[in-house]
Amino acid sequence: MLKTHELLEKRTKLTEEGKAILAAPGGADGYLSPEQETRHKAITDELERLDATIKAQAMQDELDRRAVGAPLTTSGDNRLDQELRSFSLVKAIAGAAGLAVDWGRERELQGELAKRNGKPAQGILVPLEVFEKRVLTTAAPVGGPGSNIISTDLMGSQFIDMLRAKLVVRRLGARVLNGLVGNVDIPKLTATTTAGWVAENAAITPADPEVDKVQLTPKHAGAITEYSRNMLMQSSPDVEQLLRADMAQVLAQAVDGVAIQGGGSNEPTGILETSGIGDVAMGTDGGPITWAKVIDLIAEVEIDNAEGSAFLTNPKVVKSARKTAKVTSTDSVMVMDAPGILAGYPLASTTLVPSNLTKGNSSGVCSALIFGNFSDLLLGYWSVLDVLVNPYESTAYTKGNVMIRSMLTMDVAVRHPESFAAIQDLTTA
Repeated sequence: MLKTHELLEKRTKLTEEGKAILAAPGGADGYLSPEQETRHKAITDELERLDATIKAQAMQDELDRRAVGAPLTTSGDNRLDQELRSFSLVKAIAGAAGLAVDWGRERELQGELAKRNGKPAQGILVPLEVFEKRVLTTAAPVGGPGSNIISTDLMGSQFIDMLRAKLVVRRLGARVLNGLVGNVDIPKLTATTTAGWVAENAAITPADPEVDKVQLTPKHAGAITEYSRNMLMQSSPDVEQLLRADMAQVLAQAVDGVAIQGGGSNEPTGILETSGIGDVAMGTDGGPITWAKVIDLIAEVEIDNAEGSAFLTNPKVVKSARKTAKVTSTDSVMVMDAPGILAGYPLASTTLVPSNLTKGNSSGVCSALIFGNFSDLLLGYWSVLDVLVNPYESTAYTKGNVMIRSMLTMDVAVRHPESFAAIQDLTTA
């Protein structure tokens, strides 16, 4: 089914084609040729059907937009999407704190966001669209939240961020499910009908398919921070991007961490903690990375009829792979002989991949190297961001500051554990 804007584009092309035919008649005495008449009639008929489809699709877009839990990023309403992306996080927080700011748009959007959230907010609802540019790196400066960014010659574009872990799972292709309502069960075929050769008049052995399910259940992540009154009222427009990016980075880092490992108290279960993923061991006591084990890791996925798309590890393993010879100690080719590539596949590196694993009899802590098809990693979101503003918290109140609590509800699931394999006993120098 084409989307509304695609239908409109198709209508425009047909209309232009019809005009071109009428502008250049090819028949005698200025009339259309028989071929032109046939084509023009076909265009007219198609435009009538297209107009009916556009009207029906526009109605469906409106119903989807109003539906509880509908994904915000696919509303079909370009004006609404633009309003959501123009949502000011600074104004919403300042307004909720009772400061003298104009936050009319942000208040008006609360009703729409509440419908899509499926439940009332504890604070103010913030659309996830405002965090789309989360690659921006920003953080609260040293010396108090926001205290150092109020300046006559503020250069927001030159703001110096703290060093953060790289965010990778969405870049590697993890699937995102937005606007979920209630627990989610996704049917999964675990065994299929099999065919076999039989003799004439012999019975065929039955083999029924088996169906399981992948489950997603809401889990909650939150963060608390403090912002100064001056930052919310007097700072430059760049603060909006700084505030958005900082909050997005914190939440995205929490999501990446559980997507890679997870499994802790109240956490989603990530790749490394998912039962059934492939396992390749370096040895009884662990060991440094080798080319042979890299190939074994790829094969571990492929023998289960899956196809991996990328590697994921941490900087310690990358360092080891770039220092270790591929075959012998005199080999001039390293296990990792080009940045960001391992055995012909993309390699992502982040400190969120654990380096404190203890496997087998290894005497020290170990790192992980993951290989797999990251499109089989699901990130499900039940809510937009719920931000609760508290200007009366005792510590913040005495300083005239505002305490902010932000919460997000999501879960992680692996569609096919066989799509991933890991070495979890890598030792590094």
